[in-house]
Amino acid sequence: MAASSAAARLPAPAPLLSIGQVLARLTPEFPDLTPSKLRFLEEQKLVSPARTESGYRKFCAADVDRLRLILSMQRDHYLPLKVIREYLHDVDAGRTPEFPGAGAGAGAAAGPRPSMLSQERRFNREELIREAGASPMLLNDAVSASVIVPAEVYGDDTLAVLRALVELQRCGIEPRHLRGFRAATERELGLIESALAPLARRRDASSKAAVAERAKEIANQLEVVRGSLIRSALGRLAQ
Repeated sequence: MAASSAAARLPAPAPLLSIGQVLARLTPEFPDLTPSKLRFLEEQKLVSPARTESGYRKFCAADVDRLRLILSMQRDHYLPLKVIREYLHDVDAGRTPEFPGAGAGAGAAAGPRPSMLSQERRFNREELIREAGASPMLLNDAVSASVIVPAEVYGDDTLAVLRALVELQRCGIEPRHLRGFRAATERELGLIESALAPLARRRDASSKAAVAERAKEIANQLEVVRGSLIRSALGRLAQ
């Protein structure tokens, strides 16, 4: 009788979640998340949900936390899936790897937990201008020069761009001087589309998710090349 009473006091195991329930939990924080993206992350061996006898995926609370970490590493730190996979592999093996992208000695304990990763903020026009220390005219000029895309709500990325424009303006560089950046971006987009054309021709949902992820990874590599070229040019100026 005592044993049955003790068993009754044990907490019930947390219910497993379907893909739809996982999406309901995560899409408020990650609006671009889709069922095909979840399946793609599983195919990439980043998460391993349980399966019912009928083959339906079932996610536990740890799976949801892991997905939140993966998505945050992509969104907030622009990390490619290969780097994320290696980091998670080390964590799963009981090691304490340095968080990818952290400086020496920073994040050496195993990186931030999902609850510690920042969530992107949202700003209306007035809030964006105030946070950036910009003038309404500067934002208008940035939109006219296609450096900033007009929207009802802006995120941290736009805030960073507007803050950069404030500093550039102090050096005499106006948004109109940056019109060529949009053209360069379109050329890079053309490179990415050309590289992914064979995969994009496939019609299955998994391939569509793969295109989106690989496009981000190619864009990150192009950013590395661009940054190197700029640093090299700056070195010549100092000679």
